[in-house]
Amino acid sequence: MGIVSTMKPEIHPEYKQITVTCGCGNTFETGSVLAKDLHIEVCSSCHPFYTGKQRVVDTAGRVDKFRKKFAR
Repeated sequence: MGIVSTMKPEIHPEYKQITVTCGCGNTFETGSVLAKDLHIEVCSSCHPFYTGKQRVVDTAGRVDKFRKKFAR
């Protein structure tokens, strides 16, 4: 049995394969309606949720200021 398409013709954008490049150097292919490659900052290879490693970026002592304010 073949695949039956129920989408209306000529109203949907064309779905293409693109390359996604992360800031950590990881690259992978995915499908998208974008016509160009995508550059992202965080992917599943470097995101703290998936790696289990947390990285805190402290800008001008804001983390310490927050901790002092809400410390009990």
